Amino acid sequence: MKKIYDSWNTKYKKPFGAIKKGEPCEFRIRLPKDTVLDFPPVPVMVIFRTGYKETFLSMNLEKEDDDGKVYMATYVPKHAGVHYYYFFYKQNGTRNYIKKTACHESSINFGDLYQLTVYEKEFETPDFLKGGIMYQIFPDRFYKSGKQHENVPEDRVMRENWEDTPYYRPDENGHVWNNDYFGGDLDGIAQKLPYLKSLGVTCIYLNPIFESHENHRYNTANYRKVDPLLGTNNDFKALCAEAKRFGISVILDGVFSHTGADSIYFNKFNRYDSVGAYNSKDSEFFPWYTFYEYPDKYEEWWGIDTLPNVQENNREYTEYICGDGGVLDYWISLGAAGYRLDVADELPDEFLDNLNRCVKKHGREKIIIGEVWEDASNKESYGVRRRYLLGSQLDSVMNYPFRSAIMNYVMGGSAYDFRNSIMTIVENYPKPTVDVLMNSISTHDIERAINVLGGESCEGKDKDWMCNRWLTNEEYELGRNRMKVAMALQYFLPGVPCIYYGDEAGLQGYKDPFNRRCYPWGKEDKELIEYTKLLARIRNSSKVFRDGTLKFLYMDDNVIAFSRARNNRRKAVIIFINRSGQQQIIDNSKMEDRLCPYYNTLYGNVTYGERLVLDPYSFVAFKVELPLDRI
Repeated sequence: MKKIYDSWNTKYKKPFGAIKKGEPCEFRIRLPKDTVLDFPPVPVMVIFRTGYKETFLSMNLEKEDDDGKVYMATYVPKHAGVHYYYFFYKQNGTRNYIKKTACHESSINFGDLYQLTVYEKEFETPDFLKGGIMYQIFPDRFYKSGKQHENVPEDRVMRENWEDTPYYRPDENGHVWNNDYFGGDLDGIAQKLPYLKSLGVTCIYLNPIFESHENHRYNTANYRKVDPLLGTNNDFKALCAEAKRFGISVILDGVFSHTGADSIYFNKFNRYDSVGAYNSKDSEFFPWYTFYEYPDKYEEWWGIDTLPNVQENNREYTEYICGDGGVLDYWISLGAAGYRLDVADELPDEFLDNLNRCVKKHGREKIIIGEVWEDASNKESYGVRRRYLLGSQLDSVMNYPFRSAIMNYVMGGSAYDFRNSIMTIVENYPKPTVDVLMNSISTHDIERAINVLGGESCEGKDKDWMCNRWLTNEEYELGRNRMKVAMALQYFLPGVPCIYYGDEAGLQGYKDPFNRRCYPWGKEDKELIEYTKLLARIRNSSKVFRDGTLKFLYMDDNVIAFSRARNNRRKAVIIFINRSGQQQIIDNSKMEDRLCPYYNTLYGNVTYGERLVLDPYSFVAFKVELPLDRI
């Protein structure tokens, strides 16, 4: 018997996934043929937004065949927001509910609500990132140009050996100062643009570059000035201009939920001539902050006294960041293509609305990406249902749900759990967002992928253990092989792959600061770099990786396959991935959904029309003609 309902199948719900406000959406359910309905004599679809009344839609009998009775209803949403829906019918005086059994299929009297995301019809995301490849750089640790910089504070500890481990031990008061620097700079990044271009990179994401007094630079001292150890504002402008020549855009890390205590705004340590909020209640910056007992007790970011929180919706602060000629305008005027927003969960809706208006007045091609670790479509933070992806705030988010799904699967997790995790995000997010999702497997906030995939877990271990823990040759080989599988998924699933600097070179590191070691120039894993270039070439070989749809075609214990197809055209790219350490052979003739025989191999060992041979930890990719019902 066929399914009752399947939200991933356009025969049941059309169109797939999130829809625009005012866009008709068709829903169909299939009941057993012998079902006898009480009054009302048709099933009912119920749809609602949290906090609003339910809408009841009668479903009309559309057809009847040997597999059952098909009922249909059309819903046209009048409001943007996260909607939920379910179905029921009455039989023999009993109300029977048709709900989810897993992520998308249904049975009777079981499961949870379905989600339908409705976004503003004008919502579009920048084209420049679609189909591209991002590269994340922690500026102090990527490349040192050797240029002498002026006005570098004297209290910084300059590290002479590029290969040394960053300082991590606390002082006698338990404070880690993060005051050691290796000297990577903006000119160094500019010098390595040819290398980044060879990797297929089209967008650089820079961790914070504004003047700060810790090496991570998340404690901003001056929003309008490049940190002197990185260079000057003109150096940033020159980097953007030179990157553009290579077809590469540059986006900045915006840290707007807090500043540094050691800043022109707060000035706790009297470094600056300015009158900071800590120095006087008459300071122009005093209204930005919340003091409990002036001046020493104030609202801190996550209890860290060097990071005083700001009141983002304070009029003066909002104007300083988002106003005409403000911080956002200034860096865009120097060449920034947009911003990644640190801890977007902690930025109020009103501030995000203002930020969006400011960035987008420069054109829809300026991008806003938020740091959100969960499903951003239905995220609640501080008791508020967030509206990040409805059209007036974020274009995209850091796609940590994909990262979790990829890492779990590569390390032996269920293929079905992997598919469900991926498809849930693709279903819940607006298509414009899906196309520009930031897909990372490592970042500055988590362990490097090669350590997670090949080495011993660092959970419960102290930093002395992490500092001295290097992968054995066997662990490194396993980590590299598994990372190749993870990277193939990262590059070929919807969204945009983001390489964390050094991952492509085999750089190791557990948690902060060991995941922020310097790029190993001269000691790179050349094989891994060549593999990264291969993935880029395949990604660039077809426009399906720009905005194509996703459909899973095959799953067993070790192999998954999915298609990427574009605009409902018959041509698609199919990817088979073997996560295991053994060769896998897929007999096409025995597959339930046999692949069409007309294909062009992009990569891998494909025997025409008969079978696919997948080497250990490998993939095959080929172009194929798909029937329309398989797209």
